[in-house]
Formats: sequence, C-alpha cells, structure tokens
Amino acid sequence: MNKRQAIIKKLAKRAKARDNKKEKPKVGAKERYISKAERAKLEAAEAAQAEAENESSEHAPEA
Repeated sequence: MNKRQAIIKKLAKRAKARDNKKEKPKVGAKERYISKAERAKLEAAEAAQAEAENESSEHAPEA
C-alpha cells in the first residue's frame, strides 16, 4: 500500500469511528441480563413483602 492509500484508509477509519460514536436509536434493545441468583433474591423479597401484607391485613381491626 502506498503512502496516499494508507492516509486515506486512516482518515476513513477515523470518520467511521466518529459516526459510530454518535448516538443511534436502539431498535429492539434487550433488557439487561438478570442472573439466577438475582432473580431468586427478587423473588424472595417479593414473597416477603406479600407475606407482610397478608399479616398486616389479618391483624388490622375490622370496622
């Protein structure tokens, strides 16, 4: 590759990098991955919250 071609290639590479740096709309973006351990923690917290609501509704004075 001669010197002129190398310069053109380098400039094109920089231009492409600048274009990629611009924010592009994410089409069909995926949600972030949630690991099994994290899902188990969320499920346990949800179950504890539901249990607490059930206990509070049982002990609440009825009008």
